[in-house]
Amino acid sequence: MRALVTGQVGMDKKEFLNATVDMAGQRGERIDIHHVGDRMYAEAPDVKAGRILDLPLARLNNLRRSVFKDIIAETQGQENFIVNTHATFRWRHGLFSAFDFDQLRELKPDMLICLVDNIEVLHHRLHLEHAIDATLKDLMVWREEEIMATELMAQALGCPHEFYVLSRGRYQITTETCFRMVCRPHMRKVYPSFPMTHVAQMPDVLTEINAFREELAKHFISFDPGDVDEKLLLDRALAAASEGRDFVAVAAGSISGMGDAFEVPVKQILDIAGDVDGQIYARDFKLIDQSDMIVSLVPELENGLPGLSSGVERELQHAFEHGKEVYVIWKPKKKPSPFITETSTQWFSTTDEALNYFEEQGMCAATNLFGH
Repeated sequence: MRALVTGQVGMDKKEFLNATVDMAGQRGERIDIHHVGDRMYAEAPDVKAGRILDLPLARLNNLRRSVFKDIIAETQGQENFIVNTHATFRWRHGLFSAFDFDQLRELKPDMLICLVDNIEVLHHRLHLEHAIDATLKDLMVWREEEIMATELMAQALGCPHEFYVLSRGRYQITTETCFRMVCRPHMRKVYPSFPMTHVAQMPDVLTEINAFREELAKHFISFDPGDVDEKLLLDRALAAASEGRDFVAVAAGSISGMGDAFEVPVKQILDIAGDVDGQIYARDFKLIDQSDMIVSLVPELENGLPGLSSGVERELQHAFEHGKEVYVIWKPKKKPSPFITETSTQWFSTTDEALNYFEEQGMCAATNLFGH
Protein backbone atom coordinates (compact mmCIF):
# COMPACT_ATOMS: atom_id res chain seq x y z
CA MET A 1 0.00 0.00 0.00
CA ARG A 2 1.03 3.58 -0.71
CA ALA A 3 0.41 5.36 2.60
CA LEU A 4 0.48 9.04 3.46
CA VAL A 5 0.79 9.54 7.23
CA THR A 6 -0.03 12.86 8.90
CA GLY A 7 -0.01 14.06 12.49
CA GLN A 8 0.82 17.08 14.62
CA VAL A 9 4.29 18.37 15.32
CA GLY A 10 5.43 16.66 18.51
CA MET A 11 3.94 13.31 17.51
CA ASP A 12 7.43 11.95 16.72
CA LYS A 13 6.04 10.09 13.74
CA LYS A 14 9.57 9.47 12.50
CA GLU A 15 10.45 7.14 15.40
CA PHE A 16 7.10 5.35 15.17
CA LEU A 17 7.19 4.91 11.40
CA ASN A 18 10.84 3.83 11.35
CA ALA A 19 9.91 1.14 13.87
CA THR A 20 7.10 0.06 11.53
CA VAL A 21 9.54 -0.15 8.62
CA ASP A 22 12.03 -2.15 10.72
CA MET A 23 9.24 -4.52 11.72
CA ALA A 24 8.37 -5.06 8.07
CA GLY A 25 12.01 -5.89 7.31
CA GLN A 26 12.03 -8.48 10.09
CA ARG A 27 8.99 -10.10 8.45
CA GLY A 28 10.63 -10.20 5.03
CA GLU A 29 8.58 -7.26 3.75
CA ARG A 30 9.81 -3.93 2.42
CA ILE A 31 8.34 -0.53 3.17
CA ASP A 32 10.13 2.48 1.71
CA ILE A 33 10.00 5.50 4.00
CA HIS A 34 10.10 9.18 3.03
CA HIS A 35 10.33 11.80 5.81
CA VAL A 36 9.28 15.14 4.34
CA GLY A 37 10.55 17.19 7.30
CA ASP A 38 14.04 15.67 7.28
CA ARG A 39 14.36 16.26 3.57
CA MET A 40 13.25 19.87 3.89
CA TYR A 41 16.01 20.45 6.46
CA ALA A 42 18.49 18.77 4.10
CA GLU A 43 17.53 21.24 1.36
CA ALA A 44 17.84 24.18 3.78
CA PRO A 45 21.13 23.65 5.66
CA ASP A 46 21.01 27.22 6.94
CA VAL A 47 17.94 26.44 9.07
CA LYS A 48 18.60 25.25 12.63
CA ALA A 49 16.88 22.14 13.96
CA GLY A 50 13.35 22.84 15.21
CA ARG A 51 13.14 26.23 13.43
CA ILE A 52 11.92 25.39 9.94
CA LEU A 53 8.32 26.39 10.69
CA ASP A 54 9.55 29.88 11.54
CA LEU A 55 10.52 30.47 7.90
CA PRO A 56 8.40 32.78 5.73
CA LEU A 57 5.50 30.82 4.27
CA ALA A 58 6.64 31.36 0.69
CA ARG A 59 10.02 29.73 1.33
CA LEU A 60 8.44 26.99 3.44
CA ASN A 61 6.00 26.11 0.65
CA ASN A 62 8.75 26.12 -1.99
CA LEU A 63 10.89 23.79 0.11
CA ARG A 64 7.97 21.41 0.59
CA ARG A 65 7.08 21.38 -3.10
CA SER A 66 10.69 20.66 -4.04
CA VAL A 67 10.87 17.75 -1.61
CA PHE A 68 7.51 16.33 -2.72
CA LYS A 69 8.60 16.53 -6.36
CA ASP A 70 11.58 14.28 -5.55
CA ILE A 71 9.47 11.89 -3.48
CA ILE A 72 6.90 11.54 -6.26
CA ALA A 73 9.70 10.52 -8.64
CA GLU A 74 11.26 8.10 -6.16
CA THR A 75 8.02 6.32 -5.28
CA GLN A 76 7.32 5.28 -8.84
CA GLY A 77 7.35 1.49 -8.77
CA GLN A 78 7.56 1.21 -4.98
CA GLU A 79 4.96 -1.34 -3.87
CA ASN A 80 4.76 -0.30 -0.23
CA PHE A 81 5.79 3.12 0.98
CA ILE A 82 5.06 5.63 3.73
CA VAL A 83 5.32 9.38 3.27
CA ASN A 84 5.66 11.05 6.67
CA THR A 85 4.20 14.54 6.50
CA HIS A 86 1.57 16.87 7.96
CA ALA A 87 -1.84 18.10 6.87
CA THR A 88 -1.85 21.38 8.81
CA PHE A 89 0.33 23.58 10.99
CA ARG A 90 -0.84 25.74 13.87
CA TRP A 91 2.24 27.87 14.39
CA ARG A 92 3.36 31.47 14.64
CA HIS A 93 1.90 32.13 11.20
CA GLY A 94 -1.46 30.94 12.52
CA LEU A 95 -3.19 27.96 10.90
CA PHE A 96 -1.95 26.94 7.44
CA SER A 97 -1.95 23.86 5.25
CA ALA A 98 1.02 21.57 4.66
CA PHE A 99 0.13 20.05 1.29
CA ASP A 100 -0.69 20.80 -2.34
CA PHE A 101 -3.46 18.84 -4.04
CA ASP A 102 -1.71 18.71 -7.42
CA GLN A 103 1.26 16.91 -5.87
CA LEU A 104 -0.92 14.59 -3.81
CA ARG A 105 -2.69 13.53 -7.00
CA GLU A 106 0.69 12.77 -8.57
CA LEU A 107 1.75 10.79 -5.50
CA LYS A 108 -1.44 8.69 -5.73
CA PRO A 109 -1.60 7.34 -2.16
CA ASP A 110 -3.88 4.35 -1.56
CA MET A 111 -4.33 5.16 2.12
CA LEU A 112 -4.21 8.20 4.40
CA ILE A 113 -3.52 7.76 8.11
CA CYS A 114 -3.69 10.47 10.77
CA LEU A 115 -1.57 9.50 13.78
CA VAL A 116 -2.72 10.72 17.21
CA ASP A 117 -1.37 10.47 20.75
CA ASN A 118 -2.33 11.38 24.30
CA ILE A 119 -2.39 15.15 24.49
CA GLU A 120 -0.21 15.51 27.60
CA VAL A 121 2.52 13.36 26.00
CA LEU A 122 2.27 15.30 22.76
CA HIS A 123 2.48 18.61 24.66
CA HIS A 124 5.59 17.56 26.56
CA ARG A 125 7.34 16.18 23.49
CA LEU A 126 6.53 19.31 21.45
CA HIS A 127 8.08 21.62 24.03
CA LEU A 128 11.19 19.46 24.32
CA GLU A 129 11.77 19.82 20.59
CA HIS A 130 10.60 23.37 19.82
CA ALA A 131 10.76 26.86 21.30
CA ILE A 132 7.04 27.53 21.25
CA ASP A 133 4.41 28.14 23.90
CA ALA A 134 1.35 26.02 23.09
CA THR A 135 -1.29 25.05 25.63
CA LEU A 136 -3.13 21.73 25.86
CA LYS A 137 -6.14 23.56 24.41
CA ASP A 138 -4.09 24.67 21.39
CA LEU A 139 -3.04 21.08 20.74
CA MET A 140 -6.57 19.70 21.14
CA VAL A 141 -7.79 22.14 18.49
CA TRP A 142 -4.84 21.33 16.23
CA ARG A 143 -5.55 17.61 16.54
CA GLU A 144 -9.13 18.09 15.33
CA GLU A 145 -7.88 20.22 12.44
CA GLU A 146 -5.26 17.63 11.48
CA ILE A 147 -7.80 14.81 11.48
CA MET A 148 -10.36 16.80 9.49
CA ALA A 149 -7.84 18.06 6.94
CA THR A 150 -6.48 14.54 6.38
CA GLU A 151 -10.00 13.21 5.90
CA LEU A 152 -10.74 15.98 3.38
CA MET A 153 -7.53 15.08 1.56
CA ALA A 154 -8.73 11.48 1.29
CA GLN A 155 -12.12 12.57 -0.04
CA ALA A 156 -10.58 14.91 -2.59
CA LEU A 157 -8.23 12.16 -3.78
CA GLY A 158 -11.12 9.74 -4.25
CA CYS A 159 -10.23 7.33 -1.44
CA PRO A 160 -12.61 8.30 1.40
CA HIS A 161 -12.89 4.70 2.60
CA GLU A 162 -9.12 4.48 3.02
CA PHE A 163 -8.79 7.23 5.62
CA TYR A 164 -7.88 6.08 9.13
CA VAL A 165 -7.15 7.50 12.55
CA LEU A 166 -4.41 5.51 14.32
CA SER A 167 -3.32 5.98 17.94
CA ARG A 168 0.31 5.51 19.01
CA GLY A 169 -0.77 4.14 22.39
CA ARG A 170 0.75 0.75 23.21
CA TYR A 171 3.88 1.08 21.10
CA GLN A 172 4.56 -2.57 20.24
CA ILE A 173 0.95 -3.23 19.31
CA THR A 174 0.29 -0.02 17.39
CA THR A 175 3.44 -0.31 15.28
CA GLU A 176 2.21 -3.80 14.42
CA THR A 177 -1.15 -2.29 13.49
CA CYS A 178 0.56 0.24 11.21
CA PHE A 179 2.63 -2.52 9.58
CA ARG A 180 -0.51 -4.55 8.93
CA MET A 181 -2.37 -1.59 7.48
CA VAL A 182 0.40 -1.09 4.91
CA CYS A 183 1.43 -4.70 4.22
CA ARG A 184 -1.67 -6.72 5.23
CA PRO A 185 -4.52 -4.36 4.26
CA HIS A 186 -7.00 -7.18 3.64
CA MET A 187 -6.93 -8.34 7.26
CA ARG A 188 -10.14 -7.73 9.16
CA LYS A 189 -10.32 -4.50 11.11
CA VAL A 190 -11.83 -4.65 14.59
CA TYR A 191 -12.95 -2.12 17.19
CA PRO A 192 -12.58 -3.58 20.72
CA SER A 193 -15.33 -2.22 22.97
CA PHE A 194 -15.11 -2.40 26.76
CA PRO A 195 -15.94 -0.31 29.85
CA MET A 196 -13.21 2.10 30.86
CA THR A 197 -13.84 4.87 33.38
CA HIS A 198 -16.13 3.15 35.85
CA VAL A 199 -13.92 0.04 36.15
CA ALA A 200 -10.69 2.01 36.64
CA GLN A 201 -10.50 0.96 40.31
CA MET A 202 -11.26 -2.72 39.69
CA PRO A 203 -7.89 -4.46 39.08
CA ASP A 204 -9.33 -7.91 38.34
CA VAL A 205 -11.71 -6.51 35.75
CA LEU A 206 -8.93 -4.40 34.22
CA THR A 207 -6.73 -7.49 33.92
CA GLU A 208 -9.53 -9.30 32.11
CA ILE A 209 -10.13 -6.34 29.79
CA ASN A 210 -6.43 -5.94 28.94
CA ALA A 211 -6.14 -9.65 28.14
CA PHE A 212 -9.17 -9.31 25.84
CA ARG A 213 -7.61 -6.32 24.05
CA GLU A 214 -4.33 -8.13 23.52
CA GLU A 215 -6.02 -11.26 22.18
CA LEU A 216 -7.95 -9.28 19.56
CA ALA A 217 -4.76 -7.46 18.56
CA LYS A 218 -3.11 -10.82 17.85
CA HIS A 219 -5.59 -11.71 15.13
CA PHE A 220 -6.89 -8.47 13.59
CA ILE A 221 -6.03 -4.92 12.70
CA SER A 222 -7.23 -3.45 15.98
CA PHE A 223 -8.34 0.16 16.42
CA ASP A 224 -8.37 0.27 20.20
CA PRO A 225 -10.05 3.27 21.89
CA GLY A 226 -7.90 2.78 24.98
CA ASP A 227 -4.74 3.74 23.12
CA VAL A 228 -5.65 7.39 23.64
CA ASP A 229 -7.35 7.90 27.00
CA GLU A 230 -7.31 11.48 28.25
CA LYS A 231 -10.35 10.87 30.46
CA LEU A 232 -8.07 9.40 33.12
CA LEU A 233 -5.88 12.52 32.95
CA LEU A 234 -8.96 14.68 33.45
CA ASP A 235 -10.08 12.60 36.44
CA ARG A 236 -6.62 12.99 38.00
CA ALA A 237 -6.73 16.75 37.42
CA LEU A 238 -10.12 17.03 39.13
CA ALA A 239 -8.76 15.11 42.12
CA ALA A 240 -5.65 17.29 42.20
CA ALA A 241 -7.75 20.47 42.10
CA SER A 242 -9.87 19.28 45.02
CA GLU A 243 -6.63 18.75 47.00
CA GLY A 244 -5.26 22.17 46.09
CA ARG A 245 -2.44 20.86 43.87
CA ASP A 246 -1.35 22.83 40.77
CA PHE A 247 0.24 20.00 38.80
CA VAL A 248 -0.38 16.37 37.88
CA ALA A 249 2.66 14.10 37.51
CA VAL A 250 2.68 11.89 34.43
CA ALA A 251 4.98 8.91 33.93
CA ALA A 252 6.70 9.10 30.56
CA GLY A 253 7.25 5.35 30.48
CA SER A 254 9.35 4.16 27.55
CA ILE A 255 8.92 7.29 25.43
CA SER A 256 12.39 8.10 24.17
CA GLY A 257 14.06 11.31 25.26
CA MET A 258 11.33 12.26 27.72
CA GLY A 259 12.85 11.26 31.06
CA ASP A 260 11.03 9.37 33.78
CA ALA A 261 8.17 11.78 34.48
CA PHE A 262 6.88 15.27 33.79
CA GLU A 263 4.28 17.60 35.25
CA VAL A 264 1.14 18.96 33.58
CA PRO A 265 -0.62 22.09 34.90
CA VAL A 266 -3.99 21.26 36.43
CA LYS A 267 -5.53 24.47 35.06
CA GLN A 268 -4.63 23.55 31.48
CA ILE A 269 -6.17 20.11 31.91
CA LEU A 270 -9.40 21.52 33.33
CA ASP A 271 -9.54 23.98 30.41
CA ILE A 272 -9.87 21.07 27.97
CA ALA A 273 -12.52 19.12 29.90
CA GLY A 274 -15.18 19.70 27.23
CA ASP A 275 -12.73 18.97 24.42
CA VAL A 276 -11.74 15.64 26.00
CA ASP A 277 -15.34 14.41 26.18
CA GLY A 278 -16.26 15.72 22.74
CA GLN A 279 -13.20 14.27 21.03
CA ILE A 280 -13.60 10.87 22.72
CA TYR A 281 -17.19 10.74 21.46
CA ALA A 282 -16.28 11.72 17.89
CA ARG A 283 -13.04 9.73 17.66
CA ASP A 284 -14.46 6.46 18.99
CA PHE A 285 -17.31 6.56 16.46
CA LYS A 286 -14.75 7.25 13.73
CA LEU A 287 -12.74 4.21 14.86
CA ILE A 288 -15.92 2.10 14.62
CA ASP A 289 -16.69 3.48 11.16
CA GLN A 290 -13.22 2.52 9.87
CA SER A 291 -13.56 -1.04 11.24
CA ASP A 292 -15.29 -4.09 9.77
CA MET A 293 -16.63 -5.28 13.11
CA ILE A 294 -16.99 -4.44 16.76
CA VAL A 295 -16.24 -6.95 19.52
CA SER A 296 -17.49 -5.91 22.94
CA LEU A 297 -16.48 -7.42 26.27
CA VAL A 298 -19.10 -7.06 29.01
CA PRO A 299 -17.45 -8.25 32.25
CA GLU A 300 -19.24 -9.27 35.41
CA LEU A 301 -18.67 -6.80 38.26
CA GLU A 302 -18.15 -7.75 41.90
CA ASN A 303 -21.85 -7.22 42.66
CA GLY A 304 -22.77 -9.65 39.88
CA LEU A 305 -24.10 -6.92 37.62
CA PRO A 306 -23.00 -6.51 33.99
CA GLY A 307 -20.15 -4.07 33.41
CA LEU A 308 -22.12 -2.44 30.63
CA SER A 309 -21.35 1.27 30.49
CA SER A 310 -23.41 3.82 28.60
CA GLY A 311 -20.43 4.28 26.28
CA VAL A 312 -20.34 0.59 25.36
CA GLU A 313 -24.11 0.56 24.76
CA ARG A 314 -23.84 3.58 22.49
CA GLU A 315 -20.92 2.04 20.58
CA LEU A 316 -22.88 -1.18 20.00
CA GLN A 317 -25.88 0.77 18.76
CA HIS A 318 -23.76 2.93 16.46
CA ALA A 319 -22.04 -0.13 14.98
CA PHE A 320 -25.37 -1.92 14.42
CA GLU A 321 -26.97 1.12 12.77
CA HIS A 322 -23.98 1.51 10.44
CA GLY A 323 -24.03 -2.05 9.18
CA LYS A 324 -21.03 -3.39 11.09
CA GLU A 325 -20.77 -6.95 12.36
CA VAL A 326 -21.50 -6.83 16.09
CA TYR A 327 -20.08 -9.46 18.46
CA VAL A 328 -20.58 -9.45 22.23
CA ILE A 329 -18.69 -11.44 24.87
CA TRP A 330 -21.17 -11.53 27.75
CA LYS A 331 -19.54 -12.68 31.00
CA PRO A 332 -22.30 -12.09 33.63
CA LYS A 333 -24.50 -15.00 34.73
CA LYS A 334 -27.53 -12.81 34.13
CA LYS A 335 -28.70 -13.20 30.52
CA PRO A 336 -28.28 -10.22 28.20
CA SER A 337 -31.28 -8.09 27.31
CA PRO A 338 -32.94 -8.10 23.87
CA PHE A 339 -31.12 -4.82 23.20
CA ILE A 340 -27.95 -6.92 23.14
CA THR A 341 -29.18 -10.15 21.58
CA GLU A 342 -31.30 -8.52 18.87
CA THR A 343 -28.62 -6.13 17.68
CA SER A 344 -25.63 -8.48 17.79
CA THR A 345 -24.47 -10.75 14.98
CA GLN A 346 -23.41 -13.31 17.59
CA TRP A 347 -22.77 -13.35 21.32
CA PHE A 348 -20.46 -15.54 23.38
CA SER A 349 -19.71 -16.47 26.98
CA THR A 350 -15.91 -16.19 26.85
CA THR A 351 -13.17 -14.59 24.78
CA ASP A 352 -11.89 -18.05 23.80
CA GLU A 353 -15.33 -19.00 22.53
CA ALA A 354 -15.41 -15.87 20.39
CA LEU A 355 -11.91 -16.45 19.03
CA ASN A 356 -12.73 -20.07 18.17
CA TYR A 357 -15.78 -18.84 16.24
CA PHE A 358 -13.71 -16.23 14.38
CA GLU A 359 -11.14 -18.91 13.53
CA GLU A 360 -13.81 -21.31 12.25
CA GLN A 361 -15.26 -18.55 10.08
CA GLY A 362 -11.84 -17.81 8.57
CA MET A 363 -11.84 -14.30 10.02
CA CYS A 364 -8.52 -14.43 11.88
CA ALA A 365 -5.14 -13.62 10.40
CA ALA A 366 -3.30 -16.50 8.80
CA THR A 367 -0.25 -15.48 10.85
CA ASN A 368 -0.61 -14.04 14.31
CA LEU A 369 0.93 -11.00 15.90
CA PHE A 370 4.57 -10.41 16.80
CA GLY A 371 6.15 -12.49 14.06
CA HIS A 372 4.62 -15.89 14.77
